[in-house]
Amino acid sequence: MKIAILGAGSLGCAIGGLLAEVGNEVVLVNRNANFCDAVNRNGLTLNDGGEAGTSRTVLLQTIPDVASQPVQPTPFDLIIVLVKSKDTDAVVRSALPWVGENTLAMSLQNGLGHEELIASIVGKERVLAGKTYCGGLMTMPGVVTIGTKGKETIIGELDGRITPRVTAIGKAFNDAGLLTTVSGNIMGAMWDKILVNVATGAITGITRLVYGLMYQVPELEATACAAVLEAMQVARAKGIEISTTDPKASWIKAGAGLPFEFKASMLQSLEKNSVTEIDYINGAVVREGKRLGVPTPVNETLVALIKGIERGLPQ
Repeated sequence: MKIAILGAGSLGCAIGGLLAEVGNEVVLVNRNANFCDAVNRNGLTLNDGGEAGTSRTVLLQTIPDVASQPVQPTPFDLIIVLVKSKDTDAVVRSALPWVGENTLAMSLQNGLGHEELIASIVGKERVLAGKTYCGGLMTMPGVVTIGTKGKETIIGELDGRITPRVTAIGKAFNDAGLLTTVSGNIMGAMWDKILVNVATGAITGITRLVYGLMYQVPELEATACAAVLEAMQVARAKGIEISTTDPKASWIKAGAGLPFEFKASMLQSLEKNSVTEIDYINGAVVREGKRLGVPTPVNETLVALIKGIERGLPQ
């Protein structure tokens, strides 16, 4: 399968590296020139993490943007979108030369609303939805600690059908060691994933703690569970069928299987002096809560604190 990953940061490298390792033709798109040079020269190094972790190198192609590819490629089978939410429109439009009659586009981004935007560019008939609990941490250009063991990825058609094309993608992911389920209730799956993002993302960004330290603080667990409960109440008010019944389950799921030193993407963004995706995660819960009349004071506070941190970033 020919696969492009738009926004191949830590998570995109973890997923792309594993897909390439089992024989898929993978192209990583990352605007960082040092990253591209390192991977094209030495390959992508994947570390499993932990004391007994293994390390291996995968050879694949990395480019800074679609236009930089010297030869016009044949259309891709799958384009995975993993850019920051604010960059989605521009980056997907730039990838239109890679879209053919049978190309599929799938967002694995954090947050809500990306599928509608991608569909407006490539056509709704080409769009799949997906959420992943996998993680990654880039320790240096081209070297990534992967957090994929036991971490589920859920994909599906927007209309809930189980089609041959989404089943084929699920198989490709599973063959690569990415535990993947094809869902007939992808909206419920997306909200279940939002609950996990709500549990830890903003808290790590505010406290600057790695996961191992964060999970040692009972007060942070209580705050996380309160934020998740608010999001659950919003989902139910929307008529979304979620599988999560206990807020603590989202807190536990967020950290399960990840190394002590793991950092959520929100913290990684702030450490790079970049704005976060808070508006598409906790902020999405707040907006929907206001629309439906569901109070979300904990999420409102987390959003406000992240916004304050962002305001202090170098301009």
